[in-house]
Amino acid sequence: MSLWTLAWQRLRRDRVGLASGAIVLLFVALAAASATGWVAGDWADEVAVSYAPPAFLGSASVQEDSESKNTAEPQEDYGVADPLAPELAEIRATLVAQVHSGARQQSLLLGADKWGRDVVKKAIKGTETSLVVGLAAATLAAFLGTLFGALAGYYGGWVDDFFNWLYSVFTSIPYLLLVLAIAAVLNQKGILTVVLILGLTGWTGIFRLIRAEYLKHKVREYVLAADAVGASHARRMLAHILPNASHVVLVQLSLHVVLFMKSEVILSFLGFGVGVDTVSWGSMLAEAPSELILGTWWQIAAATAAMALAVTAFSLFTDAVRDALDPRLQ
Repeated sequence: MSLWTLAWQRLRRDRVGLASGAIVLLFVALAAASATGWVAGDWADEVAVSYAPPAFLGSASVQEDSESKNTAEPQEDYGVADPLAPELAEIRATLVAQVHSGARQQSLLLGADKWGRDVVKKAIKGTETSLVVGLAAATLAAFLGTLFGALAGYYGGWVDDFFNWLYSVFTSIPYLLLVLAIAAVLNQKGILTVVLILGLTGWTGIFRLIRAEYLKHKVREYVLAADAVGASHARRMLAHILPNASHVVLVQLSLHVVLFMKSEVILSFLGFGVGVDTVSWGSMLAEAPSELILGTWWQIAAATAAMALAVTAFSLFTDAVRDALDPRLQ
């Protein structure tokens, strides 16, 4: 019976792992639907009034606040004319007209942000951004870590010394500080930039494990037998050793997806992540300080709940896959 068959049998007995896997698949389906425009394709549309509350809170408070602000007595100007008074009056009149005419909704399922955009659609679009960044960056990091680890572990000598030196350079700098420094130097925002930053700096852990696997397997009998029958170095590395280390790559890939999703949120929250035309959980959280002052908590609640559910599901599913693929449990 193969390793993958045994792993699937063990995974099926793990109810928590299967439930977490179902949640992960749900997030992946939402991200795919968002990417194709089937869901949340119009997330940027301003469909509600500013800071429209969730539907279960009602909309009376918004109407009352808007009317009270516009019917309040003008403040004393101390003899100094406000140069923005005409523009502000026009904006207030427009908002009041929208509220009374019904041009914009007064409440949404989970509320709206400052510009009247649906928080639910922003959270779904943020799922797409975080998953794309996590999967793409983890794939890049896994490829680099596997390549460097295979070369270092198989050939040894000066090749091993060079990659160990490179590994020491990257790990000597705190990870978050290294990521922020590179993001500040590049000074470019976007999904591709975040993927490159995370992928090119996150391969070190995978490199260390794959190097150990190649050091262990290159002296095994089946590799020596392949050498005896004339198999090339590339064939021994890719066709013989790599399949026996693939479970390590898979587990590390899933672990790094979680790590890079959280890293993208941190970068976007600090202003080094995605651009202003792209929504992510981090950019939603970045709007929280100004919103909480006004008592509008629904956007941070939606982003936090989505991020917590996704990260927890990915983490539990990764643990289940790691336990299922652990050869020591055979």
